[in-house]
Amino acid sequence: MIGRRDFLATGSAAAILAALRLPESALAANAVKLGPEKRFSFDALVEQARALAGRPYEPPPAPPRDLLERIDYQAHGQIRFDISRALFADGPGQFPATFFHLGKYFQLPVQMHVVTGSAGDQVEREIAYDASYFYMPADSPAKQLPSNSGFAGFRFQESRLGDQDKPDWRKNDWVAFLGASYFRAIGDLYQYGLSARGIAVNVTLPDRPEEFPGFTHFYFETPNDESSTVIVYALLEGPSLAGAYRFAMTRQKGVVMEIEKALFLRQDIARLGIAPMTSMFWFSETRKPEAADWRPEVHDSDGLALWTGTGERIWRPLNNPPGIIDSSFQDMNPRGFGLLQRDRNFDHYQDGVLYDRRPSLWVEPMDSWGPGAIQLVEIPTNDEINDNIVAAWVPAEPARAGSSYRFRYRLHWLADEPHPTNMARCVATRLGNGGQPGHPRPRGVRKFMVEFLGGPLTKLPFGVKPEVVLWSSRGSFSYVFSEAVPDGIAGHWRAQFDLTTVGIAPVELRLFLRNGAEILTETWLYQYHPPVNEQS
Repeated sequence: MIGRRDFLATGSAAAILAALRLPESALAANAVKLGPEKRFSFDALVEQARALAGRPYEPPPAPPRDLLERIDYQAHGQIRFDISRALFADGPGQFPATFFHLGKYFQLPVQMHVVTGSAGDQVEREIAYDASYFYMPADSPAKQLPSNSGFAGFRFQESRLGDQDKPDWRKNDWVAFLGASYFRAIGDLYQYGLSARGIAVNVTLPDRPEEFPGFTHFYFETPNDESSTVIVYALLEGPSLAGAYRFAMTRQKGVVMEIEKALFLRQDIARLGIAPMTSMFWFSETRKPEAADWRPEVHDSDGLALWTGTGERIWRPLNNPPGIIDSSFQDMNPRGFGLLQRDRNFDHYQDGVLYDRRPSLWVEPMDSWGPGAIQLVEIPTNDEINDNIVAAWVPAEPARAGSSYRFRYRLHWLADEPHPTNMARCVATRLGNGGQPGHPRPRGVRKFMVEFLGGPLTKLPFGVKPEVVLWSSRGSFSYVFSEAVPDGIAGHWRAQFDLTTVGIAPVELRLFLRNGAEILTETWLYQYHPPVNEQS
């Protein structure tokens, strides 16, 4: 049973609005029930997180688990938030907020608060859960939840000031926070895809389970104008740490979030993932199990892009590996990284769920992060329902109990990375049997075709062929050369090589094109897994 709180019945709308210091249009009459007024500031939230980390972890009180288990996928799908109860449905600001209901798959109760006042003089009031905020069948098990059981998460709807060319705010949202510390946003192609997380703790370590801290409180700053930015504060807690977050989220072309967070560790953490993102990669044109699916490709993201502290641009195509693979890319003060969906050709997917429109997510540090590594975790999957890709920044310094961290960064949810390179970019990685046509194909030999497009390749003098600069962690190369792709597109080139290997251990590959001293392309990295049945 969740702890009792004294909440104000809405009763007189005028009285509530006066207490909130809001204009009469701020909240629809009787839309939500609000708790007592309390002082609020981000600095105070940071200190609250610090104090929590100094005490043993206590899970937040929650409704009876057996009751939540009964709100299964089907029952949860029949529960809909009443859009007329949206926070800020009548303003101020452009973007009303709506809420998700608890259920079998979202059991962590989250408290929602509305913040009013100006900087240095802010107050907050909790928004009490009430079943009347949701449409649900008369026999829904959700009706048996105790009063003020909490919410599962929230989302911001599209602008209520939109014109006829914009999506209807009552039917469309642009950012959603739901489950543990997961959140996601749509890109400029109006489609959800991969997710971000507030924090990642011990992802896929063999000697300890992964931990999933959760956002337990959200605070919505009341907008005072028609800005395209909304500000939300959050308190996060888990067994190993606590944290305070500030999100400034802007809806323009795609979505840009400026995030500031303070973290406080109550336990040692073997792998602390900062600015983590989670995506799905089943298969692509590079490698596809025979007849695994009728579609040519299935993925939310097709590669990891890196912009290192030294300025190097790197593209690492994703894999669906035979086992869990952790890859670490050491760096100092990275300029950015992200999981991208570069292939935007519908014909390459042939799917009505619009994989060709899934957003790319780019992390842009706003200060110096020091030494560490961008770590990529790839987990085997045989279906598209599983998120099997994780990427995050992991500081080099061990994450010890009692440590604290402050990070600031931007998340760009766009069709492409926000600061694209001027060099040619990798647009395809293709694999085939090694050797030459008309001759027996040798076992243990794989042919690679790596395609690049744009940049300095469009300005190469006629007759000049770029040099292929190639490296591998093991194996030997043959038939190495570059050629223009015969499609009539200027600046479209490919590098070809055969790789001969023995054994099934992964092979790390590195390649770029240059002309003399001039580097023409970003660096292609690839982790090749030789098939067991192709070894001599």
